[in-house]
Amino acid sequence: MPVPRLPRIPRFPDAAATGTVAIRTTPADAYRVISDPPVMIRLAEEAHRARWLGGAIAPAVGARFRGHNRNGLRRWVTNCRITDADPGRCFAYEVTAALGVPISRWQYDIAPTAEGCTVTETNWLRVPLWFLPFAIVITGVRDRIGANNTNIGTTLQRLKRHLESPLTGAADGSQRSGRQAG
Repeated sequence: MPVPRLPRIPRFPDAAATGTVAIRTTPADAYRVISDPPVMIRLAEEAHRARWLGGAIAPAVGARFRGHNRNGLRRWVTNCRITDADPGRCFAYEVTAALGVPISRWQYDIAPTAEGCTVTETNWLRVPLWFLPFAIVITGVRDRIGANNTNIGTTLQRLKRHLESPLTGAADGSQRSGRQAG
């Protein structure tokens, strides 16, 4: 029996937050980290744990994972569904809260450069207006756009340090261009 196709949740037309970083690594190596939520989560600001759901073990369109988030003493869980998984180019997922309330979309675009690649992280907020007061109470964040812009900057700098570190291959199983893991 075929799995029913989940409807796409409409997105706001304009991005809420975005940032770009140049990294001395291959697009394939950048994608390998970005598209692995349990690895990428170590570089994020609010998110602190992720695990694959439904038997998923690798990024693929339709695969799901759960994110555990925190802000000070506040904790919340989100469910994420991958919408784009184009190795070396793009990784994106949509986030929902309890009862399937749409929260956001996160997208990572990777472009090759002469020295490696650029990674652009973009966030679209999709929270319904009626849910905003609950989101503020749950997360403790009144200015979500400002917080996401700050968090994107932090995450991208951590991603850069991680991928440019000589120990990256040993830390996440990926191999950097010209270096062997091990």
